[in-house]
Amino acid sequence: MISISLCLIVKNEEKTLGRCLSSMKDIADEIIIVDTGSTDSTEQVAREFTDRIEHFTWIDDFAAARNFAFSLATQSHIMWLDADDVLKEADRQKLISLKKRLDPDVDSVSMEYHLAFDEFGNVTTKLRRNRIVKRERAFKWIGPVHEYLEVYGNILHSEVAVTHSSIHHDSDRNLNIYEQRLSKGEIFSPRDLFYYANELKDHGKFEAAVRYYNKFLATEKGWIEDNVAACSRLADCYSELNETHNMVDSIFRSFHYDKPRAEFCCRLGYHFLQKNEPKLAIYWYKLALSTEKPQESWGFENIACSTWLPNLQLCVCYDTIGEYKKAYEHNEKAARFRPTDERILANRSYLKKRLGKKN
Repeated sequence: MISISLCLIVKNEEKTLGRCLSSMKDIADEIIIVDTGSTDSTEQVAREFTDRIEHFTWIDDFAAARNFAFSLATQSHIMWLDADDVLKEADRQKLISLKKRLDPDVDSVSMEYHLAFDEFGNVTTKLRRNRIVKRERAFKWIGPVHEYLEVYGNILHSEVAVTHSSIHHDSDRNLNIYEQRLSKGEIFSPRDLFYYANELKDHGKFEAAVRYYNKFLATEKGWIEDNVAACSRLADCYSELNETHNMVDSIFRSFHYDKPRAEFCCRLGYHFLQKNEPKLAIYWYKLALSTEKPQESWGFENIACSTWLPNLQLCVCYDTIGEYKKAYEHNEKAARFRPTDERILANRSYLKKRLGKKN
């Protein structure tokens, strides 16, 4: 059986750290906490779980802090989490089982990362991250901001999921780091251009975000998932700027990088529905339901766009053109995913009356 060093870098995480470490109880053989400058009771919370607490002088470089934490590990494998991550009980049990049976030839274990949930507790946004690596491989973190763990070799895609459960977020931190780097004359890599554009968008600086997304795409050196995401976020920016033509062009631009994805098909369906062109909307919503779903998605996946959402919208479209039977059928398909959704229940009642009158 493998042994695990759990490594975290933290700063002012008193509200979340205990919850995170509790979820790894009886799994981690060693817990290493690297504090980057907490001023609250983070260290006291950490000491309830480990005496391996180190301090790292913050230099605006997340990869440097994570590499330092990894350098302190002594067990056969290293696992990383953020303080606002948790493992739910079902995933705890999966990880315990995985730990017992993991093939020693595996260099890295990836896990799903559940980022957002709807009001019914269903996962709405997820991606996949490398979470456990063999210590002897000495894999390194790369990138001062939005760092990534560069791994290669034999990678196992596990069924374990990590759940992100944030309470607070230092919203200006990453943007400030990027802007300080720019002020020093640094030339951004394509990846930096993409993530800087994301920060600009998240801060409502949509025109600047558009410039940097276009700079990123113009390099033609981006990872495919970042290229597709850039098109989606360009569409968001243009929508905020009320530039509908450019918004639609950005959606179609994504087809240059990959097959039509459900998210973009839903966006086009909504666009045509708003233009009172329900038949065109039907085409795109139906395509959203038929798009091929990735086996192991390393990019962001909006699950709603391939499940209940297009069915609910198809219900609206078919109702608009008077095809009530098809509207009812799609509403019931949406209900499989959200059986207590008030909109779906209201549609069901309304359409039953419509069908009754028609009969």
